[in-house]
Amino acid sequence: MEAEIKNTSESCELSFDRPAGDTLLVRLKGSWTIEQKLPSDEEVGRQVEADPAIKQIAFDAGGLSGWDSGLLSFLTKIINQCSAKNISVNQEGLPEGIRKLVQLAFAVPERKGARKEAVRESLLSRIGASSIAAGQSSLDTFNFIGEASVVFLKFLVGKAHYQRSDLILTIQQCGVQALPIVSLISVLVGLILAFVGAVQLMMFGAQIFVANLVGIAMVRVMGAVMVGIIMAGRTGAAFAAQIGTMQVNEEIDALQTLGISPMEFLVLPRMLALILMMPLLCVYADLMGVLGGLIVGVGMLDLNITQYLDQTRAALNLSSFFIGLFQAEVFGVLVALAGCLRGMQCGRSASSVGDAATSAVVTSIVCIILATALITVVTNVLGI
Repeated sequence: MEAEIKNTSESCELSFDRPAGDTLLVRLKGSWTIEQKLPSDEEVGRQVEADPAIKQIAFDAGGLSGWDSGLLSFLTKIINQCSAKNISVNQEGLPEGIRKLVQLAFAVPERKGARKEAVRESLLSRIGASSIAAGQSSLDTFNFIGEASVVFLKFLVGKAHYQRSDLILTIQQCGVQALPIVSLISVLVGLILAFVGAVQLMMFGAQIFVANLVGIAMVRVMGAVMVGIIMAGRTGAAFAAQIGTMQVNEEIDALQTLGISPMEFLVLPRMLALILMMPLLCVYADLMGVLGGLIVGVGMLDLNITQYLDQTRAALNLSSFFIGLFQAEVFGVLVALAGCLRGMQCGRSASSVGDAATSAVVTSIVCIILATALITVVTNVLGI
């Protein structure tokens, strides 16, 4: 009896013969490489199942012109099938190199449980795991805030240890180097507010009140919010990436081994830099926003520059100004804490650094929006 299965690429052939009563001879011809579409090992299984008298499988590789790991994989599957059905495998007809590789493949059996198995968890199990993770994350966040508060108090009493050169460098990165993007965004926000307000106020002949709209919105809320979001995307992500990279390189572990507190050495200078720079950037953003409104007022509404500035000055008061500064201060603390926290929580892989930076930005922006809503409600209740 002889059966032959040819591959569609005609580069390799698989055929069967019965030279003896209980032996199935598997003939291998052509080039058996992974570039070819190799025959399936199921063909051998069908031949064995078709004749229960088969007790042994032998190979004839006389027509084999080339092979690689594709042939090794094919033979390994056949041997596993035969082992499960108590059929012996005679490898004498195979090339010496492939016999050694097969022997090496079966030298150490696969350890039970080594292969990862896909386990579908139930809905309640996933909810429980997510709840536990959320609780642990909340606990880590509170611990970090507590440690940051202690470090800040140590700074106030002059007992904190940090590099003043790092503080100066961070102030430069958070302050002077952030002015171009703050200028652009603030001017554009002022232009947008003035244009949207002008379209509505022109219907009532009240174009002059565009100055009130832009001035109050920028000084009280928008200036601080826009600076906070800019610093979250620019500086908060940088903090998370810097500390996360140190976590990957085990530099933070080295600091702890040397007895140096990472909270004082890494977190404190970044937190102080944002606390100092955010109010100044907020004032600068307010001025740029008013400038944007002035451009629309003078260029579109034919208002006089002096008239626009006088109207803006009359609309503003110190309470609105200090509310904006207070919000900027709060946003600075939130951005610094979020960036440093996510950096400290970074894993030990390169992808974890990117995840930490993304998480820092998202956390900072969410906290900024929540803090804005809370401060707005409180000031409204207090009548400020």
